[in-house]
Amino acid sequence: MNALFTAAVAGLSAGGAYAILGVCAIFTYRLVAVVNFTGAAIGAMGTFIMVALHEAGMPLLPAVLLGIAAGAFAGVLIGLVMTTWFANANASTKAAVTAALLVGIIALGLRLTGGQHPHNFPELISGSAFRLAGVEVTWAAVTTLVLAIVFTVLTEQFLARTRIGLQLRALSQRPMAAELIGIRVRLLALGVWVVTGAVTSFALMIIAPLRSPDFASLSLLVVPALAAALIGAFASFRAALLGGVTIGILEGAVSAVDFISQYRSTVPFIVILAVLLWSQRGARWDEAR
Repeated sequence: MNALFTAAVAGLSAGGAYAILGVCAIFTYRLVAVVNFTGAAIGAMGTFIMVALHEAGMPLLPAVLLGIAAGAFAGVLIGLVMTTWFANANASTKAAVTAALLVGIIALGLRLTGGQHPHNFPELISGSAFRLAGVEVTWAAVTTLVLAIVFTVLTEQFLARTRIGLQLRALSQRPMAAELIGIRVRLLALGVWVVTGAVTSFALMIIAPLRSPDFASLSLLVVPALAAALIGAFASFRAALLGGVTIGILEGAVSAVDFISQYRSTVPFIVILAVLLWSQRGARWDEAR
């Protein structure tokens, strides 16, 4: 039981990152109407650029800052594709485009980063913060959780209380009307992509040392991110926050059980299936009646 609790606590770092990625997924969906499959891949770009710069001898702090900037720039590039050619497309088409872009980004990323060649991911935040019931909680876990909570609260307050937040809500709900009344629709949309690119890059930098050291593994963290967003019904930032943390804890707990530890990566898929089945319970009940 102690081993299970220890593993669950160890999953807090990943859970915080999943929460951040899930909140970013909802942020993108609510404001630019895109189910973004490239979110984690954009973060992986920033992370690997940081690693490349650090391996080349650059000090860690400037490498991190340049990696975050690279993630933001990658977000702009994806945003330009979406706003230039698919601004008026329906949600299904936009989702399909980002899924196709994900495949292309992974293929290119694996090519440029040496495929499965291992990289030395530096620990941005190391050390033990405190002990919880005899289990050490790391500073990385605390940082990702605090960052997830702060980002969630700031996002909610920003959208509810600022002029730009009001314009962004207008953009998401009535894009044509927003453009007609003079709101700079495309600039605001690109701003959304910049923010999500920067935030996901930093989140992945923190948890990268805990993951498989290749570009594809980091890019496919979009699965737990979308699972967290689905828990929030692509509407509630707080539900996504809770969902992301819960998925991380479940993954950690599963890794401590010998006969199912090798299937820990299936936890987000099971969560997605469970949420989809739960969301359809009313229709199934009506059919049964």
